[in-house]
Amino acid sequence: MKKTMKTLAETRREYGFSSLTRNQLNKEPIEQMKLWLEQAKQAELKDATCMTLATTDDKGMPDARIVLLKQLDETGFSWYTSYTSSKGQQLENNPQACLLFYWRDVDRQVKIRGQVEKLTKEEAEAYFHSRPLDSQFSAAASHQSQPIDSRKTLEEKLKQLKNTNASAVERPENWGGYRLQPSSFEFWQGRENRLHDRFTYTKDNSNKWLITRLQP
Repeated sequence: MKKTMKTLAETRREYGFSSLTRNQLNKEPIEQMKLWLEQAKQAELKDATCMTLATTDDKGMPDARIVLLKQLDETGFSWYTSYTSSKGQQLENNPQACLLFYWRDVDRQVKIRGQVEKLTKEEAEAYFHSRPLDSQFSAAASHQSQPIDSRKTLEEKLKQLKNTNASAVERPENWGGYRLQPSSFEFWQGRENRLHDRFTYTKDNSNKWLITRLQP
């Protein structure tokens, strides 16, 4: 018998992996984030360090894309890209952004909002040359987010760059890193019947983190 396909409205699943209580939360949101990220990595979840980066353009229109977290410490969340890319231009215009981590297999997501700053040239240089050599060449050959007539043209640009020196490539001046300095966090744990656990961290007037449970 042929199985009837579900409509979008009928598509759903139950969330039952775990729960989240106030007592389980670290008083410091960065430490809580490190814990959840480490648990995702230990569970060998695919792309555990992927995060959605949301920005706005000069007309206030939201934009979003996936980037990879490359550093997490008390100063914030860091990633690397081209400063002349769409996201780079948007951050130049409005250096505020939102990050979203989603780990489907453990029914968890974390949303972080804050101010964004550029990393130093020294940090960008060190990370750029720590990447696989082919990734360095690709970054140097591509004018990220700009139109190009064909894949063939892009591959030809890469070939010409490698012909210059196949063993090394300079970091483009417009390629570097960003750091989001968090001003708020939200930790979300999916629960049965959509009665999810949600907690926010926001700062009070004395710059201390306050934890608040939100209704789902």
